[in-house]
Amino acid sequence: MTGAATGLSYAVLGPHDIGAALEDLARLRIAVFRDWPYLYDGDATYEARYLGQFAASRGAVIVAAYTADGEMVGAATAAPLRDHAEEFAAPFARAGLDVAEHFYLAESVLLPGYRGQGAGRTFFEMREAAARAQGFDRAVFASVMRPPDHPARPAGYVPLDGFWRRLGYVPLEGLIAEFNWRDIGEARESAKPLQVWGRQLSSGAPGQNV
Repeated sequence: MTGAATGLSYAVLGPHDIGAALEDLARLRIAVFRDWPYLYDGDATYEARYLGQFAASRGAVIVAAYTADGEMVGAATAAPLRDHAEEFAAPFARAGLDVAEHFYLAESVLLPGYRGQGAGRTFFEMREAAARAQGFDRAVFASVMRPPDHPARPAGYVPLDGFWRRLGYVPLEGLIAEFNWRDIGEARESAKPLQVWGRQLSSGAPGQNV
């Protein structure tokens, strides 16, 4: 699939193709997530642990964005929630929701020069199509929560909440996950809260029965 606005081409990589893309995915994660609001001080050891668990899922997919020269400049990942990190599944279990019914849209990373031209929407659409192909009609993701007075918050920062709502997602009340990573300037990993968002894919209705 080719996006006319960006000149990028997109490919959905399944379990047999993911292994060859993990190095590029780790590179993009470390570069993009260093910025606000993630502030992730990435390293190869952490990436190997995290991405190794992701790649082990038989339902895992990567939507990869390539330039005409074949360089991967963006990627979005997804997998059945039951196969993802336990930290993300925990709030569903506490809320009495069946983890097995949800498809988890993990990260979307895109280098700055290719943003604002439709790649983000394409990432969501292609992962939702993968979810439907695997029999899921509930898609969820999690966004990192930072206090409004955080010293690293850029002036004029506009969160992506409006974009996510336009795609039909809403924050799911009471579903807060925690995940560990090392912030820039931290000596060790610490837990970060993440708000879970979701939508029901079959009806297109935002946030229903998720």
